[in-house]
Amino acid sequence: MTNVAPPLKTSHAAGGWGALRSCGKHLIKSGSAITGAITLLKANQSDGFDCPGCAWGDPEHGSSFEFCENGVKAVSWEATARRATPDFFAKHTVNELRGWTDYDLENVGRLTEPMAYDAATDRYVAVSWDEAFAGIGKALNALNSPDEAEFYTSGRASNEAAFLYQLFARAYGTNNFPDCSNMCHEASGVGLIQSIGIGKGTVLLEDFEHADAIIVIGQNPGTNHPRMLGDLRRAAKRGAKVAVLNPVRERGLERFADPQDKIEMLRGGSTSIATHYFQPKLGGDMAAIRGVAKIVFARDAAEREAGRPGFIDNAFVAEHTVGLDAWRAEVEATSWGAIEDQSGLSYDEIASLADVYCGAKRLIATWAMGVTQHKHSVATVREITNLLLLGGHIGREGAGLCPVRGHSNVQGDRTVGINENPPSWLLDGLDREFGIVSPRRPGHNVLHAIQAMVDGRSKAFIGLGGNFLRATPDTPVVEQALRSCKLTVQIATKPNLGHMAVGEIAYLLPCLGRTEIDRSGDIKQIVTVEDSMSMVHGSGGINKPASPHLKSEIGVIAGMAAATVGSARIDWAAMAADYDVIRDKIAAVIPGFEGYNARVRQPRGFHLRNAASEREWNTASGKAEFSAAPLPAEVEHQQARRTAGAFVLQTFRSHDQYNTTIYGLDDRYRGVYGERRVVFANPADIEAMGAEPNARIDVIGSSDDGRTRVAEDFRLVAYDIPRGCVAGYYPELNSVVPFTKAGDMSDTPLSKSVMVSFRKREAA
Repeated sequence: MTNVAPPLKTSHAAGGWGALRSCGKHLIKSGSAITGAITLLKANQSDGFDCPGCAWGDPEHGSSFEFCENGVKAVSWEATARRATPDFFAKHTVNELRGWTDYDLENVGRLTEPMAYDAATDRYVAVSWDEAFAGIGKALNALNSPDEAEFYTSGRASNEAAFLYQLFARAYGTNNFPDCSNMCHEASGVGLIQSIGIGKGTVLLEDFEHADAIIVIGQNPGTNHPRMLGDLRRAAKRGAKVAVLNPVRERGLERFADPQDKIEMLRGGSTSIATHYFQPKLGGDMAAIRGVAKIVFARDAAEREAGRPGFIDNAFVAEHTVGLDAWRAEVEATSWGAIEDQSGLSYDEIASLADVYCGAKRLIATWAMGVTQHKHSVATVREITNLLLLGGHIGREGAGLCPVRGHSNVQGDRTVGINENPPSWLLDGLDREFGIVSPRRPGHNVLHAIQAMVDGRSKAFIGLGGNFLRATPDTPVVEQALRSCKLTVQIATKPNLGHMAVGEIAYLLPCLGRTEIDRSGDIKQIVTVEDSMSMVHGSGGINKPASPHLKSEIGVIAGMAAATVGSARIDWAAMAADYDVIRDKIAAVIPGFEGYNARVRQPRGFHLRNAASEREWNTASGKAEFSAAPLPAEVEHQQARRTAGAFVLQTFRSHDQYNTTIYGLDDRYRGVYGERRVVFANPADIEAMGAEPNARIDVIGSSDDGRTRVAEDFRLVAYDIPRGCVAGYYPELNSVVPFTKAGDMSDTPLSKSVMVSFRKREAA
């Protein structure tokens, strides 16, 4: 049996009236409730904007009235009436603002004017755009090498902004593109490319309407991509099995009341989502999937011996795959003792999951960062892929692989060239189209960029959105690394703590938000994004800009580029004046975007071809490739068991949070209100520590590289989580996540497998 506390009682379903009350609260808190409510009518509409939140698709984009609670939070956060003006910065030094919380600093409101750091007064002061661009260009051109600059990208950037950004950096002379995807789904891209030849999921949203079973691994859609719950709900209502693997009991995966279902809301009803809920220990997903495969092989052999059809699609395997025999040998050589101990699940539980698999003719596997932020994440992604290949569940309606990306265009940014190790065809296309000589040497990902700044090899940092300081591991190390730079540039809509880690020269440049009108002369611009299902669609804001001094991200990039590399070869101004010009260039360089401008103006936009979904495999063998990787000899929860007082920690989001943006201080699905410094632990583990629930503790991280890592003053919360495993929120706990440890082949930080211990605090 698994060593898990009894399920804690939950009083109500996810969604429902609680979600509606939360929507109302956040709209009112924005100070612009009416504007926010009107804005939501254009969310995910063909004549409106794409939600600036998650990357979950919309099957009716352009005709439905569809948004979720976190979409409301994102819109009200952006459409706030509050303003962070030069007067605000005149009243507060940067050193003072470093002591503010993430929530309080972003709650100041929208940035209104370009700012430069004045070291003499330790304050940001207003400057003109021309002064900012000239200063940035001068600083970049004073570096000894373009490779001393880091060009960071957030997943909120549009396809057009990301394409222009990578063009700027490559015309300047570097492939240093640390990207937010390096910290989340990098393992998905690496593993899927190795297995099926493309680093994206193979399903369309419509496939969820036809699946017999959906296996949800290491994700919490109720908080991170709530519209997914609507698709899971519809699947469950028509009888599909929904099997969940998640160490933590998450409300949204248990029951969901759809706020847009009038009858369900009026009746106070809800729908059960998970037909099966398994709680593996942290890092145990690969072992659990291997156990399912071990059972499937045995059952298939028994069925065929009895003259009945088995559970392996032999025709698909023979025609479309290589490597089955090696993987099967590895599976059969893996003992049940190893599988149960590493997964944290019993044989009976794994057999129940195998029942789901064997009973489905059309199966979807979907996952998020619970899978991808471990040392063996690439191997885990490939093990999941192996299981679907075994049953022929790729290239079939109602079946396939579905890694669920986070930020709204993190997938699109990579598609249009944000890649530190770019393919030669991309660089050849850029050189041909723009007359440049792109650098061919690999650049830096996030962890490489941190190390380069720590070592003094990188001296400039440009952030296209996001909050690099708070998104990355080892917060104190990264803060010092940024402050040691000669130049830091932050392009943003609101101030955040990352902006207070200033270099010798620092600029804070305000840009338009997704909900705002972007106009160049007589042209009302649209931008485009790509969702997790590879659908590309347009987005055009409807609100008046928060300030007349704002530029679009594209305008900011074009201004920096012109001031740095000049306009003799590339007409940056022309592309900033009409985004159709950028899209024509994308179409000329990147396959799949032919007819871009016409296709993206169709309802729903268009789908980028996914060869694997058509059973075309762009691998070295020309077929889908089974992986025969062994299970890790040991994962962190097994290591922790050998050390008294040791635990393995995962960091995750609260419900009032999106990435590093904190919308509020509540996490109502987990019963936490008004605070964020909490650690969720099994009640038996709290008792074994000699502590009581709600005791105050410090979290002590690994110091095996000579660095001291401590996160102080957290509250222990008793929760339904496996023994030996604990959880808490980022960015508050990022300070105990080491940047020196990363996933094999992915370089992803190990934010779901952090070795920690606790230190009791004296009562105040």
